[in-house]
Amino acid sequence: MKWFRAKRIVALTLITALLAACGTTEPPAPGGGGSAAASAQAGGKSESYPSGKLVWWATGQPKFRKMYFDSWLERNADIAPGVEVEATTIATNNDALQKIAMYSMSGDYESMPDILFLDSVGVVNMAMNGFLLDMTDYYSPMADQFVPGAVSDATIGGKIYALPDAVRPQMLFYNAEVFERYGVDPAMMNTFDGYLEAGRQLKEKSGGKVYLSYIDPGSYTWRYWCRRGLMPQAGAKIWDDAGNVVIGEDPGTKLALGFLDQLNSEGLLYKTDMMQQPLYEATDEGIIATYYMGAFWDEFMRGNLTQTVGDWRAMAAPVFPEIGTGGAPVSTFYCLIDKHDDTYVGLLQKLWYDFVTDGEAYKTWVDQMMTENGPYNNPVSLEMLKDPYWQEPSDFYGGQSFRKTESEALNNPSANLVVTPSDAEADNIISAEIETYVAGEQTMEQAIANMDRELKARIGQAQIP
Repeated sequence: MKWFRAKRIVALTLITALLAACGTTEPPAPGGGGSAAASAQAGGKSESYPSGKLVWWATGQPKFRKMYFDSWLERNADIAPGVEVEATTIATNNDALQKIAMYSMSGDYESMPDILFLDSVGVVNMAMNGFLLDMTDYYSPMADQFVPGAVSDATIGGKIYALPDAVRPQMLFYNAEVFERYGVDPAMMNTFDGYLEAGRQLKEKSGGKVYLSYIDPGSYTWRYWCRRGLMPQAGAKIWDDAGNVVIGEDPGTKLALGFLDQLNSEGLLYKTDMMQQPLYEATDEGIIATYYMGAFWDEFMRGNLTQTVGDWRAMAAPVFPEIGTGGAPVSTFYCLIDKHDDTYVGLLQKLWYDFVTDGEAYKTWVDQMMTENGPYNNPVSLEMLKDPYWQEPSDFYGGQSFRKTESEALNNPSANLVVTPSDAEADNIISAEIETYVAGEQTMEQAIANMDRELKARIGQAQIP
């Protein structure tokens, strides 16, 4: 863990200069994180917490999570009688890091959030800078209660810096009505070779009206098609075990990006911005037949597709036969920010623990999310997953149980790409080359060569956890 012994500077290029003055060694020990564990877990002694505000930062729509915690606080008024939750949407994790770093430099810990929801890249960057409380002593005694690998991407140097919020697989969503209309067998999409063939058949039989999927002209193509999807499934690498840039000659990268290039070059991908209305309209019109996407995409489909309700089905992600592993799971984490104040640490831990283990309260909240087309995910608790509720059929998926399919899609996973402190900057470099490729201004071979050259010039050797 060489990088944990480095000075406390922010690795992201946006704030490197700004934070160079923040000197310290390893991330500080948690302010009460371990000592509060017994009271925060089920069966522990309940504490009473003073009036105040808990601030949550997250990308997306944290207002929906706030609904659960508001309800929890009402049910537990004896524990936290004057505590309220404020949910704030942040644009990106980089923005959150920048703001927290500035607050830390000025000693304004009160302005920091209490909780930040992060992906694995965000956890590494926040932990590297000492902004996250160490949850090792709190989580380790109960790790066997949760799905295997729930905190793998939040474990750095043997220490756990975040609590599992969701572990969701890569999946394939497809419009069964479109496949039936054109006589294409969706079962062939178990492999990427079959996925490609399905796209070719749909294009031919529809006279070019139906596209297999979409491609985004912006950063989402790298983020979702590649980093979270094809790259881990192809066993691709950005860095070798020593942190050297290898993406230019890596066979997995050539397999992953070469496959995307084949889909695009054959005209099987509809070019449109992801998460924008034209995408949903094209999907409802039957122009886009599938999405190779993380399970989170379910909430966007349910919330935005109105004409194809009941036509959709879901399955595990296709596999590259030469690799043989399915989609890599994507984890999100509930992170306690080190505000140099222990007042609410135990309460924040208890809020998390009850959310991920209280089956009845969680189901009530999920039913509310279904009504409002809000985001939710399968539990990370092994005990909760045994409940038949998580195998119930879905009208949106024509009677298929999406929840059951999501759980099954966690089987045979690919390993995620190794996360380093340089990955946020690397993503910007790589995505820029993919965007230039999508714009038709360079070939995929040129894009790979350019990203390799830029990574070597601007980052050089990454620090591998």
